[in-house]
Amino acid sequence: MREKFLQIIITLVALILGVLGTLYFTQDKDETKANLSSKKVTITESDSINESIKKIYNSVVIVESFSGDTQAGAGSGFVYKKEGKYGYILTNYHVVSGADSLKIVNMNKEEIDAEYLGGDSYADIAVIRIDADKVLDVAAIGDSTASKLGDTVFTVGTPIDSEYIGSVTKGIISGESRTVTVSNSSGNYMMEVLQTDASINPGNSGGPLVNINGEVIGITSMKLVTDSIEGMGFAIPIEIAMSSVDKLENGKKIERPYVGVSMYDLGSMALYFRTDLKIDKNVKNGAVVVAVEKKSPADDCGLEVGDVVIEMDGKKVKNTAHFKYILYKHDVGDTIKVKVNRDGKEKDLTLKLSQALGD
Repeated sequence: MREKFLQIIITLVALILGVLGTLYFTQDKDETKANLSSKKVTITESDSINESIKKIYNSVVIVESFSGDTQAGAGSGFVYKKEGKYGYILTNYHVVSGADSLKIVNMNKEEIDAEYLGGDSYADIAVIRIDADKVLDVAAIGDSTASKLGDTVFTVGTPIDSEYIGSVTKGIISGESRTVTVSNSSGNYMMEVLQTDASINPGNSGGPLVNINGEVIGITSMKLVTDSIEGMGFAIPIEIAMSSVDKLENGKKIERPYVGVSMYDLGSMALYFRTDLKIDKNVKNGAVVVAVEKKSPADDCGLEVGDVVIEMDGKKVKNTAHFKYILYKHDVGDTIKVKVNRDGKEKDLTLKLSQALGD
């Protein structure tokens, strides 16, 4: 009987301890839930470019060109230098070309008179200036040659109109060692460019292409857009622009060598419709000489009508635009080797670049 009584007591104690234990752990779990639900969670975006944007933002401006009292065009630009009484702004040549007067609008929405100093239609760059006390910030200049495929870049500019001033678009370097063919009043030529998939619209022209450190590595210039292609934006490497700013600030022209020839692309319809030249069918690349100016560098070196320039400076010449691309890497006074196909035979010539364009 006594043993049975002890067994009942033990069972009761076990039940009581079980109930108390359940209550304890349930309460502890509820408190833990309460603590977790009241705890604040902070999420940070590790790849934000906010700090980089801050470095460049206030140096960017809208550039407006006027013909008389009528606004003729608009683009973007950025202050690259502040010295003495003036702040100096880089933009595209086509943004300011032919304007009677210029104004800029800064990030404070102030409208400020600007003065054109000089430009280069070939490189599509121009320098303008404003009073130094109107400068909000100066851009840091970077090194485009240090950029690699896939590096993050962004643009700051004013697409469409001033309502969208200070718009930022982000992308990557999407192509290395690119050249594109463009046109101006003197014909086709090729430019070295940086390729990016960052969105670039007409009002962005002249604005900066910026690396992740907030440094300018290019000047946005054009966008290749067709029905089937998008996301291909281009910028002029900053080194090309900075190599010319000293001359442009002082209103000097950028000298490029003059050869004294007229040329057609090999295989162009104009070559066959406008001339009676017979070209060796085995020639697959080059630029065809259709006229030579007397007493010009071309005349002095022995270039003749009908010659197909197939190599220059040791590089194969693809067409007339490529001919200029290779030529304009040289300075007046340089001597370069030229290979031509003349009546089916190759001939080596030496071209002395003794004259500048416009001389």
